[in-house]
Amino acid sequence: MQTFEITQEMADAIIRRRGHLHPYDKFDPATTALLVVDMQNYFVSQDERTGCAEAREITPNINRLASGLRAAGGHVVWIVTEATEEANESWSNFYETHSADGAANRRKVMVPGQSAFEIWPELEVADSDVQFTKARYSAFLKAPSGDLEALLKARGIETILVTGVATNVCCESTARDAMMVGFRTIMVSDGNAAYADEFHEATMRNFISVFGDVHSTDDLLGIIGARQAAE
Repeated sequence: MQTFEITQEMADAIIRRRGHLHPYDKFDPATTALLVVDMQNYFVSQDERTGCAEAREITPNINRLASGLRAAGGHVVWIVTEATEEANESWSNFYETHSADGAANRRKVMVPGQSAFEIWPELEVADSDVQFTKARYSAFLKAPSGDLEALLKARGIETILVTGVATNVCCESTARDAMMVGFRTIMVSDGNAAYADEFHEATMRNFISVFGDVHSTDDLLGIIGARQAAE
């Protein structure tokens, strides 16, 4: 499983710049949403050429975090990618970065009704959870399901925990935009997965340095538990 360790040099640099290492070491679970990004068969399953082995390894942590947050009155949002006709046309430059057969396969299978589109079956989705469909890397941009910012703010969400695949692509894009529209944003160090360790580490290093915070699953469950015990 990919994780992330903050070196002393990194910690010193962050503290010099903004005065503390972890800006979000406390939060209210009831106003917190766990965003689970793109944990679909297409990106996770060993049967898909785009499947990420590390994404399978983070599944237990996502389940633990979702369960703990639900029990504390928080929200869980399953974000899935769809290859919509609109995005296929208006975001055609994206497909230019793929091989011809890879682009054609993505357009074909990343739609409702296809196995590749479905959420990885080992994930525990509750009836109370929300499913939100996006068409681009960030869930905050031109999404088929509407306006994610408005959806979250209507539920009183202030803090966002980001998990999923790939760390440095859809997860990072979504997390950055979450911070930019006003959410206190935390990336989960052992709840995100990338196709290479270097990609994962670079995103975590950059995010905690500038955009928000990074915590492990155990750290977050400890914060949630401490808040519940104090109430």
